[in-house]
Amino acid sequence: MPKEKPELSDAMRAKLGRKLPEKNPIRGTKFTIAISSAKGGVGKSTFATNLALALKTIGCKVGLLDADIYGPSIPKMLGIDEKPKSDGQKLKPINKYDVQCMSIGFLADQQTPMIWRGPMVTSAIRTFTQKVNWKDLDFIIVDMPPGTGDTQLTFSQEIKMDGAIIVSTPQEVALLDVKRGIKMFDKLGVKVLGLVDNMSYFVGDDEKKYAIFGQGGVEKTAKEFKKDFLGEIPINPEIGKQGDLGIPIVECNPNHEISKIYLNLAEKIKSSFT
Repeated sequence: MPKEKPELSDAMRAKLGRKLPEKNPIRGTKFTIAISSAKGGVGKSTFATNLALALKTIGCKVGLLDADIYGPSIPKMLGIDEKPKSDGQKLKPINKYDVQCMSIGFLADQQTPMIWRGPMVTSAIRTFTQKVNWKDLDFIIVDMPPGTGDTQLTFSQEIKMDGAIIVSTPQEVALLDVKRGIKMFDKLGVKVLGLVDNMSYFVGDDEKKYAIFGQGGVEKTAKEFKKDFLGEIPINPEIGKQGDLGIPIVECNPNHEISKIYLNLAEKIKSSFT
């Protein structure tokens, strides 16, 4: 029997002049940054929303794409209760707080469950990246769903991703998924810009710090995988309160201590790309 031909490596294909499929940028944007958690319930959507508003506050033109098809949070967090308009070919993003926004939550009732199989999710993601009229954006922040499934694969394999920020709480059960997420992005060739320790501690009335979910786990994981540690964001009741009201904390109170953390992080990101 003839021997099976070995699979060609990327380098060998390049030498043979065979072009590998190119990843497409999201039209109308310069840089695409994914916000991922790999684990649900760690405040990823809150982080994505406030980071987008922080980038806007320091002078960037920003878009916010809610790619969490099964559990969209952005409509609630930004207080948006309207459907996007269409010119017959493309959807027009909804502008809120000078940020261009798109979410599956704009197209379906808030209480309608997204009972979709993988191909339908992939189709929705392609619609949001190819058939939305994003306009002159410096950054588009993509709020990824938890896990390492169809959405992450579609973005990583088809869309030009300029980086990913991984958000986690510090306890080990969350970090197990974070480690899987880091390996996924590394394997798919997406640069991990760094890790953020969210809900890292709570400051009580006695002004003492209480590490409710443990301490130092995210920074330790960043060092283990040789990624940047981008800092800590403490628990603060105002964050959840303002998110529920549809006026995120960076927008309603840019001088708040939490807002300053986001603004400093936004400055770091802006300087690393410009």
